[in-house]
Amino acid sequence: MNCQKTKLLHDNLSVKDGVLYFADYNTSELAKKYGTPLMLLEEKRIRERMRTYKNAMETYFGVGSKPLFASKALSFVGIYQIAKEEGINTDIVSVGELYTAMKAGFPLENAFFHGNAKSDSDIKFAVENGIGYFIVDTYDELYAIDKIAGELGIVQKILLRLTPGIDTHTHAAIATGKVDSKFGTSIETGQAYEIVKEAISLPNISLRGFHAHIGSQIFDIKPFCDSADIMIRFVGEVKESLGFDTEILNLGGGFGVRYVESDPEIDYVENIRLISDHINSYCDENSLPKPTILMEPGRSIVADSGMTLYTALSVKEITGYKNYVAIDGGMTDNPRYALYGSSYTVLASNRMDEEASYECTIAGRNCESGDLIQENVKIPRVERGDNIAVLVTGAYNYSMASNYNRVPRPAVVLLGDTDRVVIKRETPEDVSRLDIIL
Repeated sequence: MNCQKTKLLHDNLSVKDGVLYFADYNTSELAKKYGTPLMLLEEKRIRERMRTYKNAMETYFGVGSKPLFASKALSFVGIYQIAKEEGINTDIVSVGELYTAMKAGFPLENAFFHGNAKSDSDIKFAVENGIGYFIVDTYDELYAIDKIAGELGIVQKILLRLTPGIDTHTHAAIATGKVDSKFGTSIETGQAYEIVKEAISLPNISLRGFHAHIGSQIFDIKPFCDSADIMIRFVGEVKESLGFDTEILNLGGGFGVRYVESDPEIDYVENIRLISDHINSYCDENSLPKPTILMEPGRSIVADSGMTLYTALSVKEITGYKNYVAIDGGMTDNPRYALYGSSYTVLASNRMDEEASYECTIAGRNCESGDLIQENVKIPRVERGDNIAVLVTGAYNYSMASNYNRVPRPAVVLLGDTDRVVIKRETPEDVSRLDIIL
């Protein structure tokens, strides 16, 4: 008998009396208490992952090496409060994320501002509020920062984002390290060398090092080692030809997480150790200086700390074709399947002791034929009112949520010593709040 309890991916999941528990909380009770759709986050796991990265990086990369939480994965006031308490840095990609970090009291000198298209107002706001570093993509951005920083009487620290030309074999939409990318300046074409020369020459710019991000959901460390080789070789070249000493090398993020049983498990500490050993050997063999190494974990900190609960609204059976289970959420709170065909583990969370033999597609509530959460999943046959749990939704779910069809976004509840709302459920009034009556 293929009971659903055999498909528990992570150790923060358990089953009692046929009900799925998450972080030792009864999911059926949480659904009744807060309503659905409902996003759950486990505070303990988030903190443990931040500490894992921080301790491993200090141990293997050396003093000064720190993780930057990639807050595009999940941005709300509370996550920056946790990051501040755990003593890690953050990267942000918009003024909205920057303002949220400020609201949390996060020290902006420990924030790195990413993005390939920053406006003058973005740059000015960040500089005025004491941003630590800009990650610079282009000449246009470089000149804008130099001009605005000069007008404000500041010499602004930056890293240059470079593309090492690595193909990680991830989905094309999340592979960012190839030569043909909207992000960064290519090393392979010689353009990176030229932008370094220009950055060094500008009076209001303090170039501190380089950044590379090769993609996301990567399970093999070889692409990271290959990228590190290319980046450190470049560090050596600019030292020899320009006399520039690289203080910081940011290797970006991208470690994968386990969404389904076929995904391998990752030992993040061991990965960091192996990458560090590789970098140390490469630097020693080539007599190259080793910069301070930074990394930007996002998904691997919050993804499996999250779960989304839904309520089944209907079951539709098309004879000879397929079955649909429609839920009260969808691409408005999780667009990743519609965008990337992302895999998820789906469970009927109040029927965990029943046989998972009913093959169906989990369909969202939105007026869009592509509004699906997952196809061809096997769960018990559910009825209207049953709960559906989608696992590992802590990353790129709420942060990518929208109000398509004017659907309000769900509440987010943080599970720790107590359960508490950290993002309120939107209402129809919230959705129309910025509208102006004609």
